[in-house]
Amino acid sequence: MSASIGTVAARQLPVLDVGCGINKYLGAIGLDRNPNTHADVVADLDQFPFPFADNSFRQVRAIHLIEHVADVIRTIEEFHRLLAPSGRLVIATPHYTDFSSFCDPTHRWHLNSFSLRYFGDDNAGYGYYSRARFREISTHVRLLALWRYLGFEFLVNRFRRFRRFWEFYLCYIIRGKVIEWELEAVKPEPGR
Repeated sequence: MSASIGTVAARQLPVLDVGCGINKYLGAIGLDRNPNTHADVVADLDQFPFPFADNSFRQVRAIHLIEHVADVIRTIEEFHRLLAPSGRLVIATPHYTDFSSFCDPTHRWHLNSFSLRYFGDDNAGYGYYSRARFREISTHVRLLALWRYLGFEFLVNRFRRFRRFWEFYLCYIIRGKVIEWELEAVKPEPGR
């Protein structure tokens, strides 16, 4: 019974849109460093902790933010702290082969679709970088339109082995556009 009460309570928690800019997610609490945005809370996104309690959100959204932060690992750990158990983290960022990844001088990081594996079970032996753990719900790579129309986007997203082959050998020819992750926070229920 307590598990179902915890699940219901988690559904009632708000959504946090980190780096919301002027396109804040509908109904979310917006957090941004720029006061000229639709942020509800203005804070330096490279200073931790963010001004919220542990386990405060059912979802944290970071849409075109992670490439701008000073420390990707520490930022993901902060998202983990803020999420309730089984809360969802949604991240979108340019794929490192896309023109937009390198043309924006505020981008510090250039990621691929396996960049967040260090926080999951498939951490390639590098799980010691962080204690924050996530379960991958989905990883979706959008490709440039020509490759999408020819079916490569379907193959990249449908078959993990093909995505790995694409990242290793084909992505400089069949370029990526955007990577979108949905991850679930793996953490014990509060009080356990």
